[in-house]
Amino acid sequence: MKAVVCSEGKLEVAEMPAPAPGPGQVLINVLRCGICGSDLHARSHCDELAELTKATGYDHFMRSDQRVVLGHEFCGEVVDYGPGCRKRWKRGTRVVALPIVRHGRQPHLTGLSAAAPGGYAEQVVVQESMTFAVPNGLSADHAALTEPMAVAWHAVRRGRVSTRQTAFVIGCGPIGLAVITMLKAAGVKTVVASDFSPRRRELAVRCGADVAVDPGTGSPWTAAPRKGHITGVTDVLNLGFDAMERLRRIPNMPWWYGFRLAHALNAGPSGPVIFECVGVPGIIDHILTAAPPLSRVVVVGVCMEADTIHPAIAINKEIELRFVLGYDPGEFRDTLHMIADGKVDPTPLITGTVGLGGVDNAFAALGNPERHAKILIDPASPATAP
Repeated sequence: MKAVVCSEGKLEVAEMPAPAPGPGQVLINVLRCGICGSDLHARSHCDELAELTKATGYDHFMRSDQRVVLGHEFCGEVVDYGPGCRKRWKRGTRVVALPIVRHGRQPHLTGLSAAAPGGYAEQVVVQESMTFAVPNGLSADHAALTEPMAVAWHAVRRGRVSTRQTAFVIGCGPIGLAVITMLKAAGVKTVVASDFSPRRRELAVRCGADVAVDPGTGSPWTAAPRKGHITGVTDVLNLGFDAMERLRRIPNMPWWYGFRLAHALNAGPSGPVIFECVGVPGIIDHILTAAPPLSRVVVVGVCMEADTIHPAIAINKEIELRFVLGYDPGEFRDTLHMIADGKVDPTPLITGTVGLGGVDNAFAALGNPERHAKILIDPASPATAP
């Protein structure tokens, strides 16, 4: 089969042996595969990534001297089964799968491990237990976006955003755009997006952002159509005074019961939820400095370098800092059905398609935020430019 192989930072189309599904695995023909930002990072910085993942307990991330087939956002059709499968679907059934396989008891990240070739190929092996049939005749283009949209859905769920809270999305690359889409699908009424790129701000609005701000000329924190009541620590302190004055007027009730009830119901004052989707040094600290008190910051962007923050600022504002990664199988399945049922429309994210011979050009094109967000690979396409 033909596949795009990454080695020593170079991409080339090569002939490779057809993959054979092992126990509990399924072989699929790839219909579409998305190019992810992590693929771009892995091409040039996989050795640093490998050291970072090793420190977390995963020791099989790709290395630069290996020959690796990238690609973990894919949709395909069932071709064959390995030993021990339940053979849930007929051959030709369109499916998506979590990009992870297991050899014995050892998991491997599909498209990011030499032992688990990915979807930049005509065929890929997936784990039957982690595979889902595509419902409702969903197109391969949209089904292939299940994986990145599931990343966003997990981030939104972990963010615990109420429909009345303002959500800020800092950075409108593919994951930021996916987060915006999922916030609106969750019913969040006010979403403010921020990005320097006019093209990305345009896509943010198409994905549902109520306001899209250029941080070079304006502040996202003052751009929300629904203004928050808490803009600084002084506001938080005054809330304490106001609450005490009201509670002490209530006869025959200890005032501290009011605070206990608010704590039990999680009904105290709160700030916005902020999604950091940039992933470069300095962004988290900038957000902690600029964000209103009592904010929750959800870090979705993957910063690959050491970073510095000022904890005292976050402490004085009582800001919650939360880091997220990936999704679970239930979130992946739910995302697929949200797309198939029309509750989520990933169309604005897709800005181009290439064949295997155009992957190197697509990587170059993705370096310009004014041109592209998400480029898909169609292994059957002759296109060499997105």
